[in-house]
Amino acid sequence: MRKKNKHITLEKVLVTDYAAEGRSLARVEGKVIFIENSIPGDVVDVRLGKNKKDWAEGHAVYFHEFSKDRVEPFCEHFGVCGGCQWQMLPYEMQLRFKQKQVEDNLQRIGRISLPAIEKIIGAKQTRRYRNKIEYTFGNKRYLLPSEIQNPLISAVQDVAGYHAQGIFDKVVDIRTCHLQAEPTNNIRLEVKNFAIRNEYSFYDIRQHQGFMRTMQVRLCNSGELMVNIIFGHEDVEKRLLLLEHIVQKFPEITSLLYTINTKMNDSMQGLTPRVYTGKGFAIEYLENFQFKIGPASFFQTNTEQAEKLYQVTREYAELKGTEIVYDLYCGTGSIGIFVSRKAKKVIGVELVGDAIADARENALLNHISNASFLQGDVSEICNDGFFLEHGRPDVIITDPPRAGMHESLVKLLLQTGSPLIVYVSCNPATQARDLNLLAEKYHITRIQPVDMFPHTHHIENVVQLKLIR
Repeated sequence: MRKKNKHITLEKVLVTDYAAEGRSLARVEGKVIFIENSIPGDVVDVRLGKNKKDWAEGHAVYFHEFSKDRVEPFCEHFGVCGGCQWQMLPYEMQLRFKQKQVEDNLQRIGRISLPAIEKIIGAKQTRRYRNKIEYTFGNKRYLLPSEIQNPLISAVQDVAGYHAQGIFDKVVDIRTCHLQAEPTNNIRLEVKNFAIRNEYSFYDIRQHQGFMRTMQVRLCNSGELMVNIIFGHEDVEKRLLLLEHIVQKFPEITSLLYTINTKMNDSMQGLTPRVYTGKGFAIEYLENFQFKIGPASFFQTNTEQAEKLYQVTREYAELKGTEIVYDLYCGTGSIGIFVSRKAKKVIGVELVGDAIADARENALLNHISNASFLQGDVSEICNDGFFLEHGRPDVIITDPPRAGMHESLVKLLLQTGSPLIVYVSCNPATQARDLNLLAEKYHITRIQPVDMFPHTHHIENVVQLKLIR
C-alpha cells in the first residue's frame, strides 16, 4: 500500500503578493506557495495540500502577524459562509488586486500584445448591492470549530442561510446578511421561525427529504419585491398557512410565488413556479430600459454595476446606427436591447429557450422592433446560411459563461471576420485563452475591468477587438 503523505506545515511564512482567484502567494526557498485565507503582509503558518516540485498550495492555519492593510470584517459570518471572502481588505485594495488579476491573466495566458488597461470601474455601493439572493433551509447546522467539542451544542438544528464553504450537507445559520437590503433578512427569519413554530420539516440534503427547501428573494431598484419559496414536496395545508402568513407580515412583497422541487438538485430548470399573490414577475430598470424578470430568469445581480458594464459594452461597439449587431450568448436579451437604439439591427442567439422567451418579451416591453432573438447553439446555427438570412455582422458582442467560448465558435468568429468584436467576460482566464486564438486576425484595442461583486475575487472584463486590415 502507498503510504499517505503527512501534512507539511511551513512556519512563519511572509505573504508577499496576490495570486488571483482569492489566493495570495509567498516564496519559500524559491518555491511558490499559493495560500488561501491570507493577504499580502500576513506572516502565517501554512499547511500544504498539493505539494509539487516548483509550487504548492495550502491554507493559513496560524497568524503570527496580521498585515497592516487588514480591516475589521463587517459581517459576523465572515470566513464561515464562504461568501464575501475579501471583507478584511479595504475596498480600494480589492480593486487593485482585481485589476492585477485581469492584467496577469491576459499577459500570462493570452500572451498577446495589449493596450493599456483602463482603470477598473468600482462600485459606489459595496454592501446590499445584490438584487437576488437564494437562501437554503436545512436540518444540519454548520458548527464553528469552537462549538464542535461542546456536548451542549448539536449540529442537528433547523436553520436558514447558506451552505458552508466546501460542505454540501450543512448550512450556516445566518442572522444578518449584508448582500441585500431589507426586508431580506426579516423575510428569511420570519419564514424560518414560522416553520419551526409549526413543526415543518427542514430539508435533509443527504436523505433528499423535508418540506422547507430554499427561498429566492429578488429586490429591484424599481422597488418591486419578488419572493419564491421552494418546497421539497407538496403539502397544501402547510403551504397555504405559510404563504398567507408571509402575505400578511410583508405587504411590501409585490409577487409571492411557490415552487415544488422533488429533484435531487436545487436548480430551477424544469420546475414550474406558481403565483400565490401578485403578477408573478418583477420589473427592473437599466437606464430607461425596462426588463421583466421572472423567478427563473437570469439577470445581472448587481443592477447599478450592470448598467455600467452595458454602457462600456455599448461604447466599445462604436455604433453609428447602420450596423448589424450579433449578440451571442444573449441570455434574456439585456445587452442586445441596451445597444439596440444605436444599431440598425440586433440578432441575439441563446441556447436556453426560456431565456429567449424573456428576451422577446423584453424587446416588446421596450418597443424595440429592430431586435430578433433566436434559440440555438451559437457555434452550430451561426453558419453562412444564417448570415445570408440575417445579414453578416458588423459588430459581434459575445458574453459567454465562465468556461468561455467553445473553440469551434472562436474558429467561426475568425472565419466571419466581423470588423469589431466586444468580448464581455466573467472569467479573465478563459477570456485570455480565447483572445489568444482570436489574435490570429484581431488585435485588442481597449480593455475595461468592471467590479460587479465587491468583497469577492470575481471580476467582469470587457475587451474590444478590431480586425487586422
